[in-house]
Amino acid sequence: MAITFHYGSGSPFSWRVWLALEHKHLAYEFRLMSLQSGELKRPEYLATNPRGKVPTLIDDGFAIRESAVILEYLEERYPDRPILPRDPRGRATARRVAAEVDHYFYPVGRRLFEQTLFRSDGAGDSVVVSQALAELKRELSYLEGVLDGDYFAGSLSLADFTLYPMLALVKRLHERQPQHVAGSMIGPKLAGFMRRIEQLPYFLKTIPPHWKE
Repeated sequence: MAITFHYGSGSPFSWRVWLALEHKHLAYEFRLMSLQSGELKRPEYLATNPRGKVPTLIDDGFAIRESAVILEYLEERYPDRPILPRDPRGRATARRVAAEVDHYFYPVGRRLFEQTLFRSDGAGDSVVVSQALAELKRELSYLEGVLDGDYFAGSLSLADFTLYPMLALVKRLHERQPQHVAGSMIGPKLAGFMRRIEQLPYFLKTIPPHWKE
């Protein structure tokens, strides 16, 4: 098996790569890495990813890190069942949306989740939570307005695989801590987009393992 996929359960960056691997029907060895035990800081893992993060993909001995780069690599190395549109404008749109998720949506989501979903007590700084929720609402409103059709670049692409896991975390926050009403910020177009991703034949396989417990 040429590809080894190092994954962390619940990591949105790992999830996007898993969706792409499944979409492209690629064979891979799945390695679930612990995010809490120090496994990512062991010398053997740092040899493939010196930053000690997930995901890491190893293809025929070549180690690739940074999820956005992994997606581009998979598209170039395995062009069947593409995750980028064929036309330059569609490709630019997909890349732009993915970049916006990483540079604008993710930082807001991280601040919010660190104060809520990722805390055992679920009770973080109320000021930080309030500010993050306000910023999250703006980002979700923006994305609601950007979506024109079933997917963000016309056809299913890396933009959709990049965004969906972040929306899923918002939904999970709403389910676990409904007092923040985060889920109500997901507009009807984004909700429909989520349903389309969740209906993909390989979607259920990619749900974070610890979410199934």
